Amino acid sequence: MKSEQLEFLADNPLYTKRFAYFVGRRCRQGTIKDVAEEVHLDWETVKELDKQYMAAQLARAGTPGPEVIGIDEISIRKGHTYRIIVSDLLRRRPIWFGGTDRSETSMLMFYEWLGPKKSQRIRLAVMDMWKPFRNAAAERAPKAAILFDKFHIMRHLGEALDEIRKSEYARLSGRQRRYIKGQKYTLLSRRENLSVSGRRALKLLLNANKRLNTAYMLKESFAQLWDYEREPWARKFFENWRASLKWQRLKSYETFAEMIDKHWDGIAAYCEPENKVSLGFVEGLNNKIRVIQRRAYGLRDEEYQRLKILTCMLPEL
Repeated sequence: MKSEQLEFLADNPLYTKRFAYFVGRRCRQGTIKDVAEEVHLDWETVKELDKQYMAAQLARAGTPGPEVIGIDEISIRKGHTYRIIVSDLLRRRPIWFGGTDRSETSMLMFYEWLGPKKSQRIRLAVMDMWKPFRNAAAERAPKAAILFDKFHIMRHLGEALDEIRKSEYARLSGRQRRYIKGQKYTLLSRRENLSVSGRRALKLLLNANKRLNTAYMLKESFAQLWDYEREPWARKFFENWRASLKWQRLKSYETFAEMIDKHWDGIAAYCEPENKVSLGFVEGLNNKIRVIQRRAYGLRDEEYQRLKILTCMLPEL
């Protein structure tokens, strides 16, 4: 007996591709449970139809050959279980999800998947200051300049500011603590992202504590570093910023400045005109991934999560 393949059928022969793609589009906006209730199907069936839809999206997108890549890691579950995500920053989409942790061995798996010919074409790699990522890029993509991601650097500075907040809270007592207590988010957020009440609380906090006021102003001003178009000007700005720490007793900021000095080449690379890539995409992708993880909370299917991340920036079918 001969079995004939019908193009219009999905992998599950009970449903057409058209219906599978409808389910896939609905799953881009909602959870598997919500879509299953909407179309009156079993939860597992909806998940498999969604996986077929996402596989078709990747097939249509084609094999990547990136010139500029962004490298990041995400935690897929509690217990420091990490996976690496690599994005094509020019085409603005993730292209690889894998590894078993954030080691150099896991990072090398990406370059093996991409192949030596395409790896040699990479001219810029944007990443955090994690040494295994740098080592893997230097070995497999030697023509690529290394650029450290602005958002990771500013996160380190935010952590330094939070250390100062904690030390000030410990130093003070009684009513003097009331302006600091519960204001971590207010202090670490950018002023324009705060609500009216948040800005009011920030103003009270900064007026009440001189050291936190100084630390906050230094944090806000540091972001100007990425506005410079020539490396000597950027370096002069940094040296002036570091000099302003003198006599301020901001130990965590001094440690941060030492880290920046040690990794200066990967920061100064942004001054080169050919390296002016949009770093906001990486942060936007991270926000999308957090939404995906909330929707897939408790789901143990890592392949499903991989497909979700790789297709989150692709157009609908």
